[in-house]
Amino acid sequence: MRRKVRKKTVAAVLAMALAATSLTGCRFGFASDPDDPNQVEEKVPIDTSIDTFAYDSSLKGTSITLLNSKAEIQVALEEMSVIFEEKSGVHVEVMPVTDGDSPYTKVVSLYNSGNPPTLSILDTTDVIALAEEKAEDLSAEEWTKEAEDYLTEVNGKVYSFPLCIEGRGLIYNQTVIETALGEPFDPTSIKTQADFTALLDRLVAAGIEKPISMAKEDWSLGAHQLQYIYETSDGTSEGAQEVIEQIKSGELDLKNYNRLTEFLNTFDILKTYNVAKGDPLGADYDEMAIDLADGKTAFWFNGNWAWPNLQEAGAKNDDAYGFLPYFLNNDENDFANQMIQGSPSKQVMLDGEVADENQKAAAKEFLNWIVYSEIGQQMLVKTCNVIPPFANNPYEPEDPLSKDIYLHVQNGTAFNASAIVPNDHWAVLGAAMQKYLADRSDRDELIESIEEYWGQQ
Repeated sequence: MRRKVRKKTVAAVLAMALAATSLTGCRFGFASDPDDPNQVEEKVPIDTSIDTFAYDSSLKGTSITLLNSKAEIQVALEEMSVIFEEKSGVHVEVMPVTDGDSPYTKVVSLYNSGNPPTLSILDTTDVIALAEEKAEDLSAEEWTKEAEDYLTEVNGKVYSFPLCIEGRGLIYNQTVIETALGEPFDPTSIKTQADFTALLDRLVAAGIEKPISMAKEDWSLGAHQLQYIYETSDGTSEGAQEVIEQIKSGELDLKNYNRLTEFLNTFDILKTYNVAKGDPLGADYDEMAIDLADGKTAFWFNGNWAWPNLQEAGAKNDDAYGFLPYFLNNDENDFANQMIQGSPSKQVMLDGEVADENQKAAAKEFLNWIVYSEIGQQMLVKTCNVIPPFANNPYEPEDPLSKDIYLHVQNGTAFNASAIVPNDHWAVLGAAMQKYLADRSDRDELIESIEEYWGQQ
């Protein structure tokens, strides 16, 4: 089944009402490799011999700042800024958002202090909340033509630069599955929830006692998992928002909402086969990467941003990892059972309030350099190791997780939906999900928590 990815359009009233974060692409800490703690990371070489990008010499000596909320590419962005300065003469200072800080709170505090960053890498929902008040209108920029399916619009205007596509689902270790079953594993043969459960049973019978790793973190449970109930309504951001509005108004009865029932059925399957079932809230995130890489488990619900964890745990770029959908039912024709969620999770916003004209021009040149220069195109994919949302970028990701999401996007088997939720959604409902994960509440209590949360919005 092929589904055209739809562009996201969000009304201004939502922008003001929902200062939010979807937490797509979260990663808190790396797994450590106990076998080789001093291993030096191999860097992918960048060819700088060809550079046809036209730099504006009048911008030499200009300094701009870039607030980075995507921790795993901090070093990569610093490397990009060095090369860009060598070529353009523009200095880009990359400022990290420290662990535990909310990117939205951080950027707002900098605005309140009168010293906002020139560029800010934020979650899509943060951009929506700030766009019309703080951001520069980027609608006329040439690169918008290269990312038409991944632009975020607020009242018909583009205020942000889509930095990357990220996706999530059930990560599988193909070698572990094939070794356990003694036969080739074709991920496309798993088409329904029943197929997936049957596969789990076969793995258990083959000796993998608990084949699933399941994160306990509230951001994983409250954002990456629970938000499927909104995003799989029809696979679009507009559809997700419609469901949220119906829940808020009380029009949608959650106890009779099929997607919630289906989601909890799948979640219960993951609970049953969870390697940490005996103490699910004691599960260690770093250990999950090690368990998957070492073959203690065969699946880990996560996103392509988890590759650094797996790599630290010993996984290699030529290993066979990929994604299965978050199977919601036994209908082979349901897009949720055929497609992987993939959306532009991180956006770059240009300050339109404090930055002077030279700084704005320098910031725009940096963004254009990422899209149109031979060096920037390479560094976005090879150095930052992200999936490019720009149609003109000829490079493919190196790691198997990002490569799999990239192929789903290229083949039309990814759906682009991002739920616009308040910034405490993952914490409040993540805590409710933790109780359900640990069997300290039942479905009715969880549903009541969801209804109560949205009733207060």
